[in-house]
Amino acid sequence: MFFSEIHTRMRFVFLVCIIILLAIIIKVFYIQVFSYEKLNTLAESLWSRELPIKADRGLIVDRNGKVLATNITTVSLVVVPGQIKNPEEVAQNLANILNADYKDMLGHVTKSTSIERVHPEGRQLSYEVADKINSLGYDGVYLLKESKRYYPYQNVLSHVLGYVGIDNQGLSGIELYYDDYLTGADGAIKYFSDGKGSKLPLTEVYEAPTSGITLKLTIDMELQLAIENELDNAMNKYNPEQALIMAMNPKTGEILAMASRPNFNSNEYQKYDVEVINRNLPIWMTYEPGSTFKIITLSAALEEKTINLFTDTFHDGGSINVDGATIHCWKSGGHGTQTMLQVVENSCNLGVNTATHTNLKNML
Repeated sequence: MFFSEIHTRMRFVFLVCIIILLAIIIKVFYIQVFSYEKLNTLAESLWSRELPIKADRGLIVDRNGKVLATNITTVSLVVVPGQIKNPEEVAQNLANILNADYKDMLGHVTKSTSIERVHPEGRQLSYEVADKINSLGYDGVYLLKESKRYYPYQNVLSHVLGYVGIDNQGLSGIELYYDDYLTGADGAIKYFSDGKGSKLPLTEVYEAPTSGITLKLTIDMELQLAIENELDNAMNKYNPEQALIMAMNPKTGEILAMASRPNFNSNEYQKYDVEVINRNLPIWMTYEPGSTFKIITLSAALEEKTINLFTDTFHDGGSINVDGATIHCWKSGGHGTQTMLQVVENSCNLGVNTATHTNLKNML
């Protein structure tokens, strides 16, 4: 009886050990097969580091290849807090060079993160400022290439091109609409670090960024400059609240030039009101077609053969009453007696209205 109980207990203990062993084997198998990628990613994140390198934004050119929007190279400040040995000194010197607040800079260099981009104080620095920072020679302080959008024609075509933010994201115009195409793929400097954040030797890998695509517009810059000049002349002469102009190829519908006033400098969009930078008047505002519609009404009269351009005449006395409404000619005193062809040539309001009125009566 005694030995029988011992054997029973041994079997029970042995069974428990087998179950535990099987559980361990199953768990190891699950970790190695099913959770490997997840755990490997988490493990790599502990020692893998990346210093981002921003890609150049794609160029914008006119129909003849003239560059309308390009990039200039600047640098940005990035710190690796784990590599900084004397944060107070580093923060003080960086704050002095960048004219920044010491407490804010100390927060950057002591932040509990693997890599800290100093924003906005350390963005798009001049080479003079970058040289001062580089001369300090501090561990954990890095200067990385960053591109800044630049518009060589400044105010010209500003509403059409739009502008980009500090992170090179399109915020308006062509820059916003085609942002997915113009935005490139960022690169990085990758390396492994130890537990203290120090870079391990011979682990650095450079991944080059890929620039965005070049976008070619139907705009003809020579024509664009001409209409911009005419708009400036009109603004100086008549001082209107706003003005706009657009040139189109009537055979294809291509927009060859487009501009409006007031406009802005896309390089310094922060200095302008939202009402100015976000209103491309040729496509934003509504307005009456005016004299451009006269050709349509006259074409309808010709089609219905209610007028003859060469033999029919009309006397323009300056105003006319049509169904109780008085319509005035744009020319004071009117154009006098003229053929219907001259009505078209003079863009005579009354002559066109009479032709339209006669055409409607005949149709009814």
